[in-house]
Amino acid sequence: MDEELYQAFITESEESITQLNNSLLSLESNPDDTEAIDDIFRQAHTLKGNFGAMGFDNAATVAHAVEDLLDEIRHERLDVTAERMDLVFDGMDLIVEILHDIEENGESTIDPTDTVEEIRAAVEDGGDAGNSNTAASDEADRESVDLDTLAADCVDADALDATTLTHAHVELDAGQMKGVDAGIFLSSIPEDLDVVGANPSRDAIEDGEFGDGFDLFVAERDAAVVESELDGLWKVSTVETTDVSDALAGGDEAVPAADADGTDVGDADADDDASESDDGAEGDADETASPDSESPESESDEEATADDESPSDADEENKKEARSISAVKSVRVDVDQLDELHELVEQLVTSRIKLRNAIDVGQTTALDTLDELDKISSNLQNTVMDMRLIPLKKVFDKFPRLVRDLAREQDKRVSFKVEGADIELDRTILDEISDPLMHVLRNAVDHGIEEPDVREANGKSRTGTIRLSARRQHDTVIVTVEDDGSGIDADAVRDKAVDKGVATREELDQMPDSEVYDYIFHPGFSTNDEITDVSGRGVGMDVVKTTVESLDGSVSVDSEPGEGSTFNIRLPVSVAIIKVLFVQVEDREFGVPIKYIDEISRRDRVQTVNGAEVIVHEETIFPLIRLREALEIDSPEPDDGMVVRIRPDDRQVALHCDGVTKQEEVVVTPLQGPLSGVGGLSGTAVIGDGNVIPILDVSTLALPAESEQAMREFDPSQLPDTAEEAAD
Repeated sequence: MDEELYQAFITESEESITQLNNSLLSLESNPDDTEAIDDIFRQAHTLKGNFGAMGFDNAATVAHAVEDLLDEIRHERLDVTAERMDLVFDGMDLIVEILHDIEENGESTIDPTDTVEEIRAAVEDGGDAGNSNTAASDEADRESVDLDTLAADCVDADALDATTLTHAHVELDAGQMKGVDAGIFLSSIPEDLDVVGANPSRDAIEDGEFGDGFDLFVAERDAAVVESELDGLWKVSTVETTDVSDALAGGDEAVPAADADGTDVGDADADDDASESDDGAEGDADETASPDSESPESESDEEATADDESPSDADEENKKEARSISAVKSVRVDVDQLDELHELVEQLVTSRIKLRNAIDVGQTTALDTLDELDKISSNLQNTVMDMRLIPLKKVFDKFPRLVRDLAREQDKRVSFKVEGADIELDRTILDEISDPLMHVLRNAVDHGIEEPDVREANGKSRTGTIRLSARRQHDTVIVTVEDDGSGIDADAVRDKAVDKGVATREELDQMPDSEVYDYIFHPGFSTNDEITDVSGRGVGMDVVKTTVESLDGSVSVDSEPGEGSTFNIRLPVSVAIIKVLFVQVEDREFGVPIKYIDEISRRDRVQTVNGAEVIVHEETIFPLIRLREALEIDSPEPDDGMVVRIRPDDRQVALHCDGVTKQEEVVVTPLQGPLSGVGGLSGTAVIGDGNVIPILDVSTLALPAESEQAMREFDPSQLPDTAEEAAD
């Protein structure tokens, strides 16, 4: 199999499954959304066809069974229930399992029989008639149809310059992949046969949306010629032709085929028109799912409005053209090629820095040339960094299904809301953040949201709310998971911390609740005494902290007992190439990422509050970290120096150094091996003169013990009125 085709199939199938899962969640929360079920049915049908075309029959069989169940729902022979949706989701899970098997082994030997039989049983037990009966009914209806009327409905006689029109009913000996066989048949029709109409539409035929056969209308060829030309083409079993040239003369006076009772063959066209209309609205639909939501307002953004009348052929062509133009604006890029391009840019940036440092200032021409190099490489750098940015939607779309399943397992009712899914992050960060977010959401469902009866007894809605949101702030992205559940019991955390031996009772009693909450990120820490499939083993939340910090990010938690909890995860937008401020300690230089810095000032702003050195800003104290002490540099402290205040959202501290020298873009290499756990350092960078500069990690620099105590006991009224008073 062609490797490029294979990878495209895997990627597109994963995206289709994710989209289908979220559409199913929307249907579950709003069973009356007929447009949603039409869209879902089309997606499932396409998925079935793709697997069949690639020769993976086990996945195609599952998709076919799911499609049949959805078809019963679409035709209102079955209602949308949680149990039937469970079966559909079980089928989707098996398809994912088969897809992963294909990705790892190139094929799949998974037997889908049990799942398929369960889905088929739901169709047979719940519906009045299966698909085969519907097809038989359609065949009987076909015999009673007026072909002239059907021709007038399918062919634009006014725009057709022809005197002869032939109707051909074609039946195919198609296998399970009807759409594939039909597509091959249509592509094999001789060019001299001018097919001017079809029932259902050609797109629907290629999607396999027909019974045993379909109707074609051919201009300027008599019935005998059409029959001989079509007979013998791919999978054709029978061809019946009829001259319907009278329909050309009837023109506008022909009466459209009726479908008042839903049994006319015109139904196929109506369904196709509705499906095409769905296509046009699909891009505008909010895919955020809210499982088990009681509030109709939560679905208001998801509802699409369909026109009462089917769009004209011209409108459909305009829609298709618009979609094609839009699609050209974005292309798939091979990940290996993208990484290689990124590596070249890193080398270019490093070379640019070396070249600037090496050139004599007096060489004007060389400097002008270097300025051009600066401009070009900067543009290239920005382009490459933008290419690596991917919307959080790629990760967020996986979570509505996760929350829905967890809530079902625990008999809880959860409304899940997503905001800011269009915020972009570097691909490397996006790949790593999926698992941490999954653990936080599982924690919100398991520990946060209470059971419906408990919530009702506490005066809350029986349905809990979990909100996943993202927002951009400077060069960072803040991802927030908040719930309106029971909150975190700080005393229970204290008790568990004492049992685990991670802190003493005296230390914990002195800590405010906001600091105690951080212990939930300690390895093996869980306040849930009962081990379940979801939690209780003390694994998960420590992964969140470890992974986020390895990405040069931070995580914090806030909670209000009885009201809920909020987890904030701060992440850099991109990695590797960053702007840093060079600070000096003795004769050494260190880099501090610019994105963390709020202010640079002189040492004379340092004050003493509660026995600790601090910087005061807007009635808030920022404890001072002397880099000489934190980095264990054994040399005398100078009388002067500079203070770098860190953004409070990142860490409420200030760094003392001997001086600041410059700021520059550098390529950061993370610490590897035994150095990877060194506190206070996040990586290294090679600068223009060839020296290696350590990059500081402001989140792990050691804070003096008296500073922590000072922050706990801080009262704004204790602040000195002047710096002179503070010095005294």
